Amino acid sequence: MRLEPAVRFLARLYPSDVTVSDDLVDSLAFIESDLEGETVVRAGYATGIVALLPLCGLFLAPLPLSATLAVILATALGLIHTVHTAPQIAAAIRRTEALGETPTLIGRAVLRMQIEPTTERAVRFAADTGEGPLAKSLDGHIERANGTPQSGLIAFATEWVAWFPALRRSAYLLETAQDAPDGDRGRTLERALGAILTGTRDQMATFTSAIRGPATGLYAFGVLLPLALVALVPAGAIVGYAVSVWPFVFLYNLVLPGTLIAASIWMLSRRPVAFPPPTVTRDHPDVPERLPLRLTWGVAAAVVAFVFTALLGPRYLAPIAALGMGLGVTLMALFHPIVAVRNHVRAVEAHLVDALYLIGRQVTEGRAVESAVALAADRVPAETGAVFATAAGVDRRLHVGVEAAFIGEYGALRDVPSPRAHSMARLLAIAATEGQPAGHAIVSMADHLEELQAVERETRRQLSMVTDTLEHTASFFAPLIGGSTVALAALMAEHVLEGDEMAEAMVPATDLGIVIGVYVLTLCLILTPLSLALRHGLDRAMIGYYAGRSLVFATPIYIATVTLIGVFIT
Repeated sequence: MRLEPAVRFLARLYPSDVTVSDDLVDSLAFIESDLEGETVVRAGYATGIVALLPLCGLFLAPLPLSATLAVILATALGLIHTVHTAPQIAAAIRRTEALGETPTLIGRAVLRMQIEPTTERAVRFAADTGEGPLAKSLDGHIERANGTPQSGLIAFATEWVAWFPALRRSAYLLETAQDAPDGDRGRTLERALGAILTGTRDQMATFTSAIRGPATGLYAFGVLLPLALVALVPAGAIVGYAVSVWPFVFLYNLVLPGTLIAASIWMLSRRPVAFPPPTVTRDHPDVPERLPLRLTWGVAAAVVAFVFTALLGPRYLAPIAALGMGLGVTLMALFHPIVAVRNHVRAVEAHLVDALYLIGRQVTEGRAVESAVALAADRVPAETGAVFATAAGVDRRLHVGVEAAFIGEYGALRDVPSPRAHSMARLLAIAATEGQPAGHAIVSMADHLEELQAVERETRRQLSMVTDTLEHTASFFAPLIGGSTVALAALMAEHVLEGDEMAEAMVPATDLGIVIGVYVLTLCLILTPLSLALRHGLDRAMIGYYAGRSLVFATPIYIATVTLIGVFIT
């Protein structure tokens, strides 16, 4: 945890005794932090005290004393609460992403039991072929169950039942399947897997219904209404009410972004499960190391945007153009290689179902897995077929076996960070040992993968009704509305108040345009990440890339709207 040194430093500034909740201790343990609960609580109080020093500078702003005191107190208390609750929020989000692997983990256990109906070996296979907190938790329960009649599966399900109730029922069905007659075992295993998939659908449907209202309120009161109210700024001057720019800075650049961030965290922390994309690190061979060169693209975009806006648009918006385009291009340049690898992984996974069906049928008919893999290489299209062709070639040349041909040192999936594809390779390796009886398990794996993909598509489709509005608002609607209201406010001030002493009470259009411009850019960095995180979980590369793309769209739209309305209406 990169913030741990700063947290420890702040904790030393508040040496008094503190009380720590059990939730905080459990959250720190779950996110694998070395910090103690007392350290976090002390750091929170110290953060609030230290923040009072710069906040006292607000007394110099032209604000009423009561408002200044309220802002200082609210900010200090908010910082304290943020530090104290940050571990719980991080744990909730990480738990959400971990639970997205539940259908896959149970599916691996089910498939292993179809080959050999032994619960202990099935759960061991599921734990060994998985990654993340869920697989690690299962592995710990298996280790603690060694030497006992238990497999560790029921204890594992009991630990997670509060967040995923369907897991307990599925675990009991898996345990029951071991002793079930041969004719009933298959149906019992299908019910175990069906319980998980149904539980995932039900939880996501409930969550989607629950956040539709808050998301609509976020959109209406956090975006549309504040932007529309900008057009009423001249009305204050007309009735003789002097309006300073500082209240707008405070409202649009501090209060509203802070409120939107808090609401976003509230919604994300309540998401039951997430299906995060495959993890791609900077160590991947297809991710270039030329970081300084990519940063220059953002600098070049900022310079071009500044010069272009200064020459052809409102000169006072040139800094907004430089900030938006520079940051947007930088984010896209930094994270595009990782997104490209992710797209390749999705392309590899696209036809896995067809490949597994083909291989399973061939193995059921008595064909060797190695020959079935070579046949799949010829019949399965696109990137999936290319991976099977590579694996068949590695096995033919090196005679290393199915598992090494896919995930070994020279394997076809060595640079494809796809947990699904790797699980497939390990199951095919078991099938190569078991022979013809494993063919049915391979076909079942294809069915399971197809069902899981259907669940993911269904949940994302349900969420898209909420998330698409947020994303489109940040990229298109907010800059259009913001630019229109700023331009109209400037025109009203110019034509209605021109030559009138009330013009002195009017906020300058230049100041208003910059304040709203910063707000529009901020929306790209809040609403777009929220939309993506609701659909996929908190993934840094995806959020960074698409937030940058949103900035690249929103910045020219905002500036062009201000410019064109001013030209056509004048």
